[in-house]
Amino acid sequence: MNFLARIVRFLFWLLVLSWGLRLLRRIVGAMLRNEAGPSQQARDASQGFPAPASSRRLVRDPVCGAHVDEARSIPFRDGGELLHFCSAVCRDAYAVNVKKFAANG
Repeated sequence: MNFLARIVRFLFWLLVLSWGLRLLRRIVGAMLRNEAGPSQQARDASQGFPAPASSRRLVRDPVCGAHVDEARSIPFRDGGELLHFCSAVCRDAYAVNVKKFAANG
């Protein structure tokens, strides 16, 4: 019975240690990411600071179909329509294809 009690005690402390390490990892990760609390975010929004990256709008590239953050996309105005592209290559491919379609009627 003594051997079985030692195994149970070992497993218990192993579980406690793993939970402690997971908690420590979360705390250090939060400190390194420098997360702001909800009150900090509300104060920043009221002062006119930009919203966090998670609330930005995604737009779809019409050539390759990739979703891109609107702030990082390459805008292109075609007539009265504003299009967003993931790269200059996609933008140029779209411009070439539009010219081909216009030339062919």
